[in-house]
Amino acid sequence: MTYDSKFGVCFYKILLNCLSCNRILFFRLVLKPFFKMYSIRRILVFLAAFTIFSSSLAQQTQDKEQSKLYMEQAELIMAETKAMDLARDMWVTAADFDTTNVKANFEAGRYHLETIGKSLATKFFLRISRQDPDYRFDLDYWIGQSYQFGLEFDKAIQHYSEYKDKLTNKPNYQGRDKVEMKEVDRRIAECNNGKEFVANPKNFSIVNLGREINSEFEDYAPVLNENEDEIVFTTRRRDGNLNEDVFDDNKPYEDVFIATKSGGKWTSAKNIGATVNTRFNNSNAALSADGKTLYLYNDEGNGDIYVSERQADGSWGVPEALPGIINSSYREESVSVTSDGNVLYFSSERPGGFGGSDIYMCTKDSKGEWAKVKNLGTKINTEFNDDNPFIDYDSKTLYFSSRGRKGMGGYDIFKATLLNPDKNEWSEPENLGFPINTPDDDFQYVSTKDGKRGYYASVREDGMGYQDIYMITTTEPKKEEPSREPILALVEEPKKEEPKKEEPKKEEPKKVIQPFQYVVKVVDAESKAPLEARVKLQGFKDNVAVGFTPGGLGSYQFAIKETAAKDYRLSVEKEGYVFQNQSVKIEGASDQAKTKTLTVELKKLKVGVSSVLRNIYFDFAKATFQNESYNELNKLETMLKQNTGMKVEISGHTDSVGPSLFNKQLSQRRANAVKNFLTSKGIDGRRIKAVGYGEEKPLASNDDDQEGREINRRVEFKVLGN
Repeated sequence: MTYDSKFGVCFYKILLNCLSCNRILFFRLVLKPFFKMYSIRRILVFLAAFTIFSSSLAQQTQDKEQSKLYMEQAELIMAETKAMDLARDMWVTAADFDTTNVKANFEAGRYHLETIGKSLATKFFLRISRQDPDYRFDLDYWIGQSYQFGLEFDKAIQHYSEYKDKLTNKPNYQGRDKVEMKEVDRRIAECNNGKEFVANPKNFSIVNLGREINSEFEDYAPVLNENEDEIVFTTRRRDGNLNEDVFDDNKPYEDVFIATKSGGKWTSAKNIGATVNTRFNNSNAALSADGKTLYLYNDEGNGDIYVSERQADGSWGVPEALPGIINSSYREESVSVTSDGNVLYFSSERPGGFGGSDIYMCTKDSKGEWAKVKNLGTKINTEFNDDNPFIDYDSKTLYFSSRGRKGMGGYDIFKATLLNPDKNEWSEPENLGFPINTPDDDFQYVSTKDGKRGYYASVREDGMGYQDIYMITTTEPKKEEPSREPILALVEEPKKEEPKKEEPKKEEPKKVIQPFQYVVKVVDAESKAPLEARVKLQGFKDNVAVGFTPGGLGSYQFAIKETAAKDYRLSVEKEGYVFQNQSVKIEGASDQAKTKTLTVELKKLKVGVSSVLRNIYFDFAKATFQNESYNELNKLETMLKQNTGMKVEISGHTDSVGPSLFNKQLSQRRANAVKNFLTSKGIDGRRIKAVGYGEEKPLASNDDDQEGREINRRVEFKVLGN
């Protein structure tokens, strides 16, 4: 029997014991000694399963002993590894088992801010604030951060200001939990920038590249060739990874993957191969315009740039360190090369810069060697980190990410133009704005040759996992063709008449296009009381965001500036309520000021409440999700994570077309697919009952060829316990 199979047998027996014995005694008597017997990576696998099988994940019953147990697990994980995602889940469970445990709640919030789901940190910090506002000197700062990530900028500013008042009243405070005034002022400025950007979103369509490219793990660093028919990127997915083991954070190692476009669609991405990828972390950095030179990042020398050349047979050569003076004993990570291959831009942490990481350029000498390195100066670089340069095909437009300048939090993507190469003179960098930029990190942007599209990695609501790769398209309004005078046929010249005095022409006033005002009011379905909620409106197909301004409690006013009528997706969420994703058709802007008001009634999450998940789509006659489904699935995941005691039924339904047995089985597979998605995101499977009803419970007549049967093809959820 191999080592792994011995581990599996032991693991299985322990799980059986886990289900029948006292959990706390089990942890202290069985689990701790087990840690000494096996490697930490196998322990992480065990702990993940232990979390699923050994508890009901903090149902509303409070249990202080269980809370302590999960705190011990979380601390043990972080003492031995960097598995922050797993530790976060342990802290969340501990906090929900004992909502009065201020340490568990603080760590649950802190680990959310340091991993994913940053806006979910708010409820944990607020629990502490209600019970012990003096638990930490900087507690209001942490609350402000969580509100900022959730785009609730006014609330963030309020808590940042309260922390500033506290700091002003205690100017000599020197505790570890002190945040300097300069940093708080920066956060407030970011929130004010965020309010401006969100109210006036740029006209960008941001679309997920789909399951051919993205996975449930991190996918990032997209680079493309000039023809835009080949993409290289970095991923931490399990399938196709060259190392079956995991890194210290309990996730697969980084590998470089590649995909090509055929018939306008991307083929399924594949590992680029063992020549480029080792058994450990490997990441791409840039691809030449002709697709023949691949630049890579390697951890050697604190971080260096390597290069691999494409061979005649299409394979990739062994990566070698970039020659010349670009690499140093300090970290060099990102790189971009002009289309002619003569100028290279890169980021470096070498001494002599203006911040932690600066952007430099390097040119070739007469021998074709990289020889002259120059810092881009203060017009580009700041006292903060500046990174991820991408020089456009015109060799003048530079895209880069910065934590400085007029940003809204984390790294924001900026654009600048080279005005004078000899003097290294650049235009003032411009923030690409919302929705490309968010309060979280936004970087690794690359543009296409025609300038109409861009690609980058981001964590968004319609993502399939952590970071996904997206295509950005600028949707400029069509320019109207200038009116032309008709060409007159030659006719006999008329007799001359005495000139008449012409009256001066009255100029018609130009018609001013007025945005169509779409007002959304959110109320409680029972009391009709207004509710403060997260409300978003974006194009149904192109994902172009619509800016809004708050109109008082529960009121949100969206300004539609496009002149054509269009289908939109309206999203409304509030913790403790059933979320809503509605498809709405809204007329366009015109020369008449118009307003329409829609009232959205939210149902409280209580036993018996059900809702149709209209925006979950499957491939025809299959149980595989279409790309458009992930927005709805992720909202369902968030709702279950916000309400950790809730149990639900996920039910699949079909129309009456086809054999009833097939419909029953298909509906069950689709309900199972939703459940599997949720459990893959850490939701306890025992909280979810998946049922396929087939054609048994129609909502409309199946005799209706179109609308009736479409209504009946659905997935629902129903609250079974809370």
